[in-house]
Amino acid sequence: MNFDKWFNQQPTLVKAILLIIPFVNWIVELLIRLSVMLRTKSVVHIVVFILFLVLGWGWFLGLLDLIYCLVTGHLFLAE
Repeated sequence: MNFDKWFNQQPTLVKAILLIIPFVNWIVELLIRLSVMLRTKSVVHIVVFILFLVLGWGWFLGLLDLIYCLVTGHLFLAE
């Protein structure tokens, strides 16, 4: 699964649009975190994925990821 690599190759405007739309935001972040977890198999990424499943429905994590993505080009703890 290479969804994170596909997302990181997109222009910043496309990333911002995908992260602004509420339900689309959750699905995109879920797929990115899942693909990073499966690719790296790191304990940190597994914990982040599980925490996102439990707390990811909130607007705070989506806002944090949107701002972090606009500044760095990738999601928070998804590199």
